[in-house]
Amino acid sequence: MTRELPVWRSLLYVPVNVDKFVDKAHTRGADVIQLDLEDSVPPAQKEHARTLVEKAAARVRRGGADVVVRINQPLSLAVRDLEHSVCPDVDAIACTKVDSASHVKLLDQLVSEVEEKRGMKAGHTKFITMIETADAYTRIDEIPRASPRVVAMNIGGEDFALDCEMQPDDEVLLHPKQRMIIAARAAGVMPLGFIGTVADFSDWERFRQMVRRSRRFGFEGAGCIHPGQVKIVNEEYTPGAEEIEYASKVIRMDEEAAAAGRGSFQIDGKMIDVPVVVRARNLLRRFEAIRQRETKTLAAAAGKSGS
Repeated sequence: MTRELPVWRSLLYVPVNVDKFVDKAHTRGADVIQLDLEDSVPPAQKEHARTLVEKAAARVRRGGADVVVRINQPLSLAVRDLEHSVCPDVDAIACTKVDSASHVKLLDQLVSEVEEKRGMKAGHTKFITMIETADAYTRIDEIPRASPRVVAMNIGGEDFALDCEMQPDDEVLLHPKQRMIIAARAAGVMPLGFIGTVADFSDWERFRQMVRRSRRFGFEGAGCIHPGQVKIVNEEYTPGAEEIEYASKVIRMDEEAAAAGRGSFQIDGKMIDVPVVVRARNLLRRFEAIRQRETKTLAAAAGKSGS
């Protein structure tokens, strides 16, 4: 299944009911501002919070970020959240505690109805599916394939560990997260998250090393709960200068080898064949997509400041 995926390295959580956070969100440099209606909003304030989404979405995208809204479960809350959250300034919905393909299809139907009612383009609103229970984990392959709206998937580590009666640490969650990455790639969607925890931002260098390790496992982006995490996540989920130089060299030498009728070649004593060449092309393609996103973001920010 081929899908056009957005470039989302950093997704900064912002409680939609805290105006001072909403007001500064567009200055944080995140690829995505994730307006939260779920855990960061107390139950007594949820009804009011969802009425703030549309105006908040317009405010937080002033710096060029995309906007995602994290909605609630159970379905009774999700329906009301969607009625307020599906709008032109919201690019995607983070669907919490998804339990099956039928659950995703039901949310798809609800979103389609709201899009039609509001005169929006069908399919405008994308989905992030969040695996947060042991039951959902058993259907991790079918969930991201349930709707073309799905562009990303993650595991909510704390909730998942609680449901499994595990400790939410790196070692315990390593296998489930690796399994999620494989399921996401097989479905053609982005795996979001970290190998470690997003909750600890007491040591920025340790956090950077954890993000760097997470990228090695195949993650492309992740949620951030503190503005200070955004810059590190953007940097670590972007190919570095040495990687770009090496990938470019691989492509150049592959073209030379092909012209000479060879299917493989060596660089610094290492055999280079098709998988290495494809990996190099993918890396350069992602780097170019990130550059285009950053150019677009700068243009959007300049346009807003000049208006």
